[in-house]
Amino acid sequence: MRQLITPRVIALLVGLFFALAALWGFVSGVGAVIGQGFLKEPTAEHEFHEHPNDYDFSFNGPFGKWDQKQLQRGLKVYDEVCSACHSLKFVAFRDLAALGLTEGQIKAYSAKKVVPGIDPVTGEPTTRPGTPTDYFPSPYPNAVAAAAANNNAIPPDLSLITKARHDGTNYVASLLTGYQAQPAKLVEEFPGAKTPPGLHYNPYFANLNLAMAPPLTTEGQVTFDDGTKSTIPQMAQDVAAFLTWTAEPQLVKRRQTGWAVMVFLLFATVLAYLSKQTVWAAAKPKKKV
Repeated sequence: MRQLITPRVIALLVGLFFALAALWGFVSGVGAVIGQGFLKEPTAEHEFHEHPNDYDFSFNGPFGKWDQKQLQRGLKVYDEVCSACHSLKFVAFRDLAALGLTEGQIKAYSAKKVVPGIDPVTGEPTTRPGTPTDYFPSPYPNAVAAAAANNNAIPPDLSLITKARHDGTNYVASLLTGYQAQPAKLVEEFPGAKTPPGLHYNPYFANLNLAMAPPLTTEGQVTFDDGTKSTIPQMAQDVAAFLTWTAEPQLVKRRQTGWAVMVFLLFATVLAYLSKQTVWAAAKPKKKV
């Protein structure tokens, strides 16, 4: 009598078992998510959180380019407003050459900054004027000092902020212009969601309330060198563009390289096809007359 349970049958049954287990896990997970979506009570965050506005930046799209004047304006907004609380630790002063600043301008700019140093005689920590090779200094000596000065909320470093947030550039610009009074409807529907003292309502922030006070408060808060009117939306968009550059300084160059690669691959594909036609032309069967 033939053996009915062969190794092949056992392997098939084991595979079927694991396939059914995976399918059951998938179906259960989807069911749980759908169930939560339908059964979970609405929250203030879900009902009143807003997606960032869609701004028209010069670097948007596959053929976008940096607007150096806008980046320089954004640098000034960061320098005069944001740098009081936020660091930019991954950006060196010499990197500002990409914004159109000359070597002399970079040296003068960095010399105005105070960076950590070491006393060459005693070896003790000290401070010194910055040089082009230094990185933007932190406004606080440590995280404890940063939290103590900001309602126990440590201001994030802004070097990569537009990459760390979904739709980062639009998010930054929207957040900076999104401060407003908490809607009466929100408090009526969710009495427990009233903005606590010391926090500020902003619908573009994930939980609607953040510790950072509105940094851009008045028109003309920053004076731009190119004469551009410094409205709050203008300043917000300019600093958002600047922070996009700090996070992805090679953004435009990478896109340009990508287009060059696409053209090369297209040319190589056509060349390969023509070569194949030439090489195999003699091997094609001749048509009978």
